[in-house]
Amino acid sequence: MTSLLLRLFVKNHDDTENPVVRGAYGKLAGAVGIVCNLLLFAGKLLAGILSGSVAVTADAVNNLSDASSSLVTLLGFKLAERPADEEHPYGHARIEYISGLVVAALILLIGAELAKSSFSKILHPETVEFSLLTLGVLVGSILVKLWMALFCRKLGRRIDSTTLLATSADSRNDVISTAAVLVGCLVGYFFDVKLDGYIGMAVALFIIWSGCSIAKDTINPLLGERASEELVRNISDLILSHEKILGIHDLMVHDYGPGNCFASVHAEMDSAEDPLICHDIIDDIERDALRELQVHLVIHYDPIVTDDEELNAARALVEQEIKSIDESLSLHDFRMVRGPGHTNLIFDLVIPYSMEDRKAELKARIDERLQRQDRKYYTVITFDEVAHNQISTGG
Repeated sequence: MTSLLLRLFVKNHDDTENPVVRGAYGKLAGAVGIVCNLLLFAGKLLAGILSGSVAVTADAVNNLSDASSSLVTLLGFKLAERPADEEHPYGHARIEYISGLVVAALILLIGAELAKSSFSKILHPETVEFSLLTLGVLVGSILVKLWMALFCRKLGRRIDSTTLLATSADSRNDVISTAAVLVGCLVGYFFDVKLDGYIGMAVALFIIWSGCSIAKDTINPLLGERASEELVRNISDLILSHEKILGIHDLMVHDYGPGNCFASVHAEMDSAEDPLICHDIIDDIERDALRELQVHLVIHYDPIVTDDEELNAARALVEQEIKSIDESLSLHDFRMVRGPGHTNLIFDLVIPYSMEDRKAELKARIDERLQRQDRKYYTVITFDEVAHNQISTGG
């Protein structure tokens, strides 16, 4: 069914890197969600009214909120397609995240209202009339929601969309909540136990939990979350695949919405190389990053000295010492300034946030190791805290 819908409604559906195709995926998921959830809402509302079950009615309202969420998703993908303009030079792709946040807010609002009505039902329980209509509607809803969860998950994975994956998780949660309502109705019918209000409350709390989870998934990229390990690895592998790149550091990745990624990095190259050749290599890498990874990459060229024996020996000594302290430590921009009485070793030391309070200790240990050498060395260290999407590799 999924493949059929894609062939019918998404032109060139295999070209998922194309922003137009990506938008078509999102709009298809939104339209399917609106239609399915409205039909489920109507069926459950009828069953809830006829049976007098607040749990079934709560589940119906949950489907109405899902329909609203699907509408927001559809509009979000549509608006996210808008090109860059003077006010938004990086495009509008982050609207997809904002639409996900609106979806979460709607879910939380509905969950709070359902919790209120369910609490009233707990205080004043009533007998629930269970019928074949109620049974058929609930079983049908479980099957439809299960398909929707698989449908949205498949689309979400194809275009790497947090919004569609969140919609898939929401549909999966609906399967669980509807199953709970069905079990509550069956228990109440066969054993004359009035669980309707409690089941309704459980569904409401589940909806609230789901809303909080979706909000977290959409707020994180808006605030600026860590780049995926896969993306960081792909960028670093691409750059280091060029033999004249000796090392990279300070890779910063900025997400301006799905398919709209910008990154910057420092690349170290032999200072003896022709600067014009280095410039051409960097240009080629930046173009490769955009073509192969869809990343707008800017590379800062760092020339480093490689034919100075004393400098290389001092750098190796410092690297050995910091690795003995912690394997995660690394350095870059290592320079040597010689004087008549001593030599300054100037470099950046990359440390994790957890070692922020150990800067003095780290410098003391490095200085102690250098004092064992014949020549007098002083260190001038700049500490770089590792941001979530920074790396340091090589020299």
